Amino acid sequence: MKSYNTTNNLIGWLCALIATIVYLLTADRFNSWWDTGEFIASANKLQIVHQPGAPLFLMIQNVFSNLAMGDVSKIAFWMNVGSALCSGLTILFLFWTITALTRKVVLRKSEQPTTWETVQIMLAGAVGALAYSFTDTFWYSAVESEVYAMSSLCTAVVFWLILKWERRADEPDANRWLILIAYIMGLSIGVHLLNLLTIPAIALVIYFRKNQLITWKGGAKALLIGIVILAFILWGAIQYSLRLAASFDVFFVNQLGLGFGSGIVFFFLLLVGGLVWGIRYSVLRIKPILNISLLSLSFVCFGYLSFAMIAIRAHADPPLNNNAPDNVYSFLGYVTRVQYAKEPLLKGQTFDAQVTGVKPSETYKKGEHKYEKMSGVSEYTFDKETLFPRVYSSKHADYYRSYLGLSANESPTFADNLQFFFKYQLGNMYGRYFFWNFAGRQNDEQNYGGYSDGNWISGIKAVDNVLVGGQKDLPDAMRSNPSRNVYYFLPLFIGVMGLIWHFRRDKRFASIVALLFFFTGVAIVIYLNQTPIQPRERDYAYAGSFYAFSIWIGLGVMAVVDFLRRKASMRTSVITSGLVCMFAAPILLISENWDDHDRSDRSLARDMGYNYLMSCEPNAILFTYADNDTFPLWYLQEVEGIRTDVRIVNLSYLTSHWYVRQLNNQVNEAAPVKLPFDTSKLDEGIRDYLPFVDRGINDYVNVDTLLEFLLSGNRVNQVEMQSGEWFNYLPAKKIQMSVDKEAVIANNVVPSAWKDYVVDKMQWEYPQNHVSRAELSLMAIILENNWQRPIYFTNYTPAENMAGLDKYIVDEGIVRRLMPVSLPGQEDGQLAGNVEKLYQNAVHTFQWGKYGSMNFVDVDSRRLMENFIYPDVYVQASQLLKQQGDLAKAKEVAIKAVELLPKRSYSLNEALSYTDIVDTLYKTEEIELANNVVKRNISFVKDYLDYAESLANDKPEALDTRKIRYSLAVLEMYDRILEGTGEKELYAQVNKTFTHYRDKYLGE
Repeated sequence: MKSYNTTNNLIGWLCALIATIVYLLTADRFNSWWDTGEFIASANKLQIVHQPGAPLFLMIQNVFSNLAMGDVSKIAFWMNVGSALCSGLTILFLFWTITALTRKVVLRKSEQPTTWETVQIMLAGAVGALAYSFTDTFWYSAVESEVYAMSSLCTAVVFWLILKWERRADEPDANRWLILIAYIMGLSIGVHLLNLLTIPAIALVIYFRKNQLITWKGGAKALLIGIVILAFILWGAIQYSLRLAASFDVFFVNQLGLGFGSGIVFFFLLLVGGLVWGIRYSVLRIKPILNISLLSLSFVCFGYLSFAMIAIRAHADPPLNNNAPDNVYSFLGYVTRVQYAKEPLLKGQTFDAQVTGVKPSETYKKGEHKYEKMSGVSEYTFDKETLFPRVYSSKHADYYRSYLGLSANESPTFADNLQFFFKYQLGNMYGRYFFWNFAGRQNDEQNYGGYSDGNWISGIKAVDNVLVGGQKDLPDAMRSNPSRNVYYFLPLFIGVMGLIWHFRRDKRFASIVALLFFFTGVAIVIYLNQTPIQPRERDYAYAGSFYAFSIWIGLGVMAVVDFLRRKASMRTSVITSGLVCMFAAPILLISENWDDHDRSDRSLARDMGYNYLMSCEPNAILFTYADNDTFPLWYLQEVEGIRTDVRIVNLSYLTSHWYVRQLNNQVNEAAPVKLPFDTSKLDEGIRDYLPFVDRGINDYVNVDTLLEFLLSGNRVNQVEMQSGEWFNYLPAKKIQMSVDKEAVIANNVVPSAWKDYVVDKMQWEYPQNHVSRAELSLMAIILENNWQRPIYFTNYTPAENMAGLDKYIVDEGIVRRLMPVSLPGQEDGQLAGNVEKLYQNAVHTFQWGKYGSMNFVDVDSRRLMENFIYPDVYVQASQLLKQQGDLAKAKEVAIKAVELLPKRSYSLNEALSYTDIVDTLYKTEEIELANNVVKRNISFVKDYLDYAESLANDKPEALDTRKIRYSLAVLEMYDRILEGTGEKELYAQVNKTFTHYRDKYLGE
């Protein structure tokens, strides 16, 4: 037995080491897209991230940040190393889990495994663990500083521990393993809640181990108890404990006149005292179940105490202080994600339902001396409701109708509701992700329901032709795309074999793994109830389910051994099955996935943050809007200390009272953002929503007068709502602001050549039918600033979020500066461009890392470059310079743009964006360079049009006329450009191509 344990430990650690080395080699060197920038910035200085927080994750990542030894450029990398190590340890515990489950089948407790039994058990563990190591979803999370790697480790440890308990359940001190599980679960709440989904499976393990007679009724009862415990921790321990603490504090402060926090202290002492008394009672009365339950609850709560970091740091009011949870009610709102809309779960409206009533609620906020009542989140009643609502979002009504084939006025039936659940939520938002990991992935494009983007495939042409079509004329760009990963169903097949083998040989533990698979997969689908057209793919949420299936991939080795044993010796069967399964799963997965999961040369997320900040003049105010134009900037300022003089103001956060208050804070070297009023006027529950009420005012209203009206407490300036409440409102949409020309000139707000175009008054029309804190604050900031600090918006920011001020926005590349100018010849809706600034940024200021030389460019980076950088920076600069007749600078811009082209073509959008660049290259005698770009793009478009025809032949419903017309427009533009050049041979080729496809698709 000692020999077996030693072998088990050594090979487990070897698998973990292999996985960790792979993750370290392929890890991001800086921040990546989405939440990682926020997490790294917050972990570095222990600040507050978005709800519901991840305090333990931040504290552990802060430890890893110290390994950078003061080199701020390495902090992000070392935090990514933290995720890599967590992921490697996850593989270790997965290996031990598989070997424990395999050993239970192969041996009885008292037996010592033979050499070949040991070998096959170790092979099962290695194949399953390494297969999961290199799956698409897990590898993605393993190389970035996000919560999912550490959350996976918690899940792996807990599931392994319950198997540890199961083997030792008859020992006197066996329950210590259950208490350790409870503690880790409590700790995991400070990372992510996904770990709690193991509780039903744990309940079933305990039932099987503690009962000699197993019945369906008993199993169902155990499962129900597990679900109740899960619900108790998820809502009771995490949320309602805080609600009780808040209620105690309200009573102690408002009724007894004691200080803030006194009720919380009393509740805490009461909770601790109750647990101590209960544990003592259970010991004295010899109630073991009560004892272990209370001890486990105590350790869950003890682990949950990591959230104390949130409250402590919120009181310090650091630069990143999301939701400012510095009192019990703001903390409660933070943990319960009150700012986020709640998806209906068991009963709710259909997407075409109309509101019939409002159920108001009350809550409290912290006042100066006591808690003050305020309106809480209202609940609405609807005229159309259904059980188990899946098609509920009015914002996605058109998509629902199209997907379900409903006419304009047709209401969805319950059958439509279930169809959307099974076909879209289960099929597209889970099944597709599952097959990505074990069958193959078409590419990394986001799937919106089409046949050419983001589907699962197998690599078997006949099968894929049925699934997605178009395989006969698959373009080289799609076939050689590094994100096209094909596994020929092999990992899936091995896993299914392992599943069947497991259920045949050990139904109890097979059902436990199946339960884990269900709760970390399908149950999440049901709970999340996601709407279509998500901002990004959400496969990371289901990694636990893929973890469970990987257990069966390991057990698939045993299935192959059993099959081969019918005709071969044990030795031959074990060696053959090990080699076959190793090549068919881990080796195949790593070979297919390496090129698109290697992030070691990526830096665009960091580069974009740098470029945004360097685009701004000193002491600027930069308005951002979304995650990817905000979090990279936070990372650079809070971690690397770059351009900390620029004050970042996120317009999405500016709708919140706490963020408006934080404008008063100095942030690093950036001065406070001044407002012409006390921020208490926009406090929580005050002026959350100000409607537009048309008062027939046709003249322009001064912005200072309008702000005074919007912030007035006089009921003469308010309107009574149906609820009887009085609200401020927007009485006019035509707004104006006087311009201090001397301040504009003195502060170099406009280029010297534009001084004569500065207007006396800025006049604009407000575009929306309501005013939130964001728009009100934006106008107030601009008024109070009086051109002292430069004001910018990122090019991510939608025009509708600029309060109508986009009329005075001047394009400087990836930022747009507010300038009070009216340029001659500028048409309504046309964006003015500061060509000199554009040129300087495009050619000399911006950094793009290795973008143009990388073997693979991820979809988020491509989206950014194709939708914002190419058109907003390089095409815009090239066009304006040519209009001014400055061909020398236009040439520099065009050459720089070509340097940014990836090694391979990815999209039609890129081909269209480069038409103007090609035109510039021809006009500046860069003939060879222009020809190369033309050939590259024409070849890509031609391949796509051939593919579109093949796809339509296989899947007639997949005929995308919009993309075909788009492709023809690209060909036509290159045809026109070449017509005016001396490149007769290339022109003839392009013209022939254009004519051929135009006639084929348009019949001209």
